[in-house]
Order: sequence, then C-alpha cells, then structure tokens
Amino acid sequence: MSAGVVCQSQSCPNGNPPSRLECPTCSKLGIRGSFYCGQVCFKAGYLLSDGTFNPFENYNFTGTVRPVYPLSPMRKVPEHIPRPDYVAADGKPLSEIRAAGQPPRILSLEEQEKMRTVCRLTREVLDIAAAAVRPGVTTDEIDEIVHNATIARNAYPSPLGYRNFPKSVCTSVNEVICHGIPDQRKLREGDIINIDVSVYYDGFHGDLNETYPVGEIDEDSKGLIRTTRESLDAAIKLCRPGALFRDLGKAIEPVARANGCAVVRTYTGHGVNNLFHGAPNIPHYAKNKAVGTMKPGMCFTIEPMLNLGTNWADVHWPDNWTATTIDGKRSAQFEDTLLITETGVEILTKSRNA
Repeated sequence: MSAGVVCQSQSCPNGNPPSRLECPTCSKLGIRGSFYCGQVCFKAGYLLSDGTFNPFENYNFTGTVRPVYPLSPMRKVPEHIPRPDYVAADGKPLSEIRAAGQPPRILSLEEQEKMRTVCRLTREVLDIAAAAVRPGVTTDEIDEIVHNATIARNAYPSPLGYRNFPKSVCTSVNEVICHGIPDQRKLREGDIINIDVSVYYDGFHGDLNETYPVGEIDEDSKGLIRTTRESLDAAIKLCRPGALFRDLGKAIEPVARANGCAVVRTYTGHGVNNLFHGAPNIPHYAKNKAVGTMKPGMCFTIEPMLNLGTNWADVHWPDNWTATTIDGKRSAQFEDTLLITETGVEILTKSRNA
C-alpha cells in the first residue's frame, strides 16, 4: 500500500486511518484508490443496499450513466466451439497484428459464402437481443441473451476476450458512444441503447449493431436514431466496385450536420473476414484521407457514430473501454457488414424484415 492512503469512507467512524482493505474488483481492473479501514466502511461508503457499486465514484462523468458493478463472471463457451486466435493469446489478436499494413483481402467465392452464413447468424442474434430491450432489463441480462444465442448456433461471441474485453457484446446507453461493458445497470424508460453483436463461425466474423429506444423516448433521441440510420444508408448507396473509401464520409457527414449531429472521428469502419478487424480503415467524416478503392470480394463494415450537437470528441471511463461524449449528450450508432460484388454491394447483415 502506498504511504498516505487512508480510508475513503466519508462517514468513517475511525477518523479515516491509513487503510489496507481495497475493493477487489477495482484491484482486478487495475483501478487504484478504493481503500477502506474495514468492512463496515467499505459497505457503508461503497456498496449500495442491493450489493452493487460504482467502481469509479471519483471519476468526473460527463453524463448521467454510471457503471453498476460487480460484473458477472466471464461466461463460458463450450469446448467444442472453435475460438479466434486471440482467445488463446491472452487477448492479443495475433493474426490482425501480422496483417497490419497489408491491403484489404479479396475473398474467394467459398469465403464469401462463409461470410453470408456468419452474417446471417449475427443478424439472428442481434434480433433476439433487441426483442429483450425494455425498462428494467439489465445490460448484463442482454449480454447473457447474446451469449446463449451465439453458442446455441455453435458460434463464438467475437468480443469475449478480444483485447481482454470481459463480455460477449457491447451495450452502449445514452451518452456512451461505443464499447460499453454490460453490467448490473437496469435500462430505464427514455433511454436509448446500442447493441453491438459480433459472431465468429467457421473461421469468419460477422459484425452488426443498431440503436434502440427503451420505451418512449424524447424527440431529440428519435431524431438522433433516425439520422444515424439514414447516414449509414447514404454511405451504403455509394458502395460499388471502383468507389473510394474516403468518399463514404462525404455521404455521412452532410446527413448528420443537416440534422444537428456531429460525426465521431475516433472510431472507424473496418475490414472483416477471418480477422475481426482489418483493412480497409473507413472514417465516417468528410475530408478524410482513407486510402483505397472498393473491389469485388472485399468485406467491410460501415458504422457511423453520431452525437447530438456539434461536438464529436469522446472521453473514456477508467475501464479503458467505455467511450462517452465529452459533453454528456446522447450518441447513436448503426453498423452493417457489406460485400462488394461485381455489380454493386450486398448487405450481408440486412434485416430479413427490411
């Protein structure tokens, strides 16, 4: 223990003495500074009545969403289901690292068919998860639904263990832009939630996300969701052999700006195939410098993230995953996996009801 660390309970009956009892969850996550002089102070100053707690209570949150821990244990995947290489490599995507700097892959007809299959499964899993969205459901329960639906298809949930991500899906609520970690927070009437599902099957990944209302939402949130979907659709319309990746942002940003939204610049679309993330890199904002043209056989995602207002910047929670808007305003995202064909584009993750 560092010298000078004292009990952090605001109502410590012992006068906040030097303390060695550290929150075990915070210690495991590498978060320092959660020390208490005993169980009484720990429970009084940290745990809520239902046994949950905010592990980052001293963090200056930008909006209203708070993490609600403890996280449930990492979910198990049956041994017979093949894993991506990063699962056995302590989270490091070795194949992605080796492929860095290489041009986008051109998939064979057999590989394209495998992408159709995994993307169909990914759509099925997302639709099952979306059907569970309602007030009172926790994001951890959504994670369990996604996990179970994925393994029921003899597939692996791609996020689980990727760069040590602890869950099987990303759930991003309200001002969370992306990479939200499912926890014990219950969805509330008026929230919006993005569910980002990725599935690994027969050696290939599918990637898909959509943003949903939780009960009745306000008009700004409705407009944000509608605009984000429209911006993705505008970009997809440009996709065909010979189209420039850098031009996709030219289609997305005008839609966003016309509806009072800003395009997040930190995160991009990406190639997806046997690699979870690979070339090409696809920015969603105008005047970007993305390299390359679309060719038949390429598979990639387009996944614009739009924030209400004019601020596109993001900030991360101390978990090093959860990205939120810097001003606390809401954010939405939509994503599809696309295949460039000889004559245009095929939306591999398209809803069967569309």
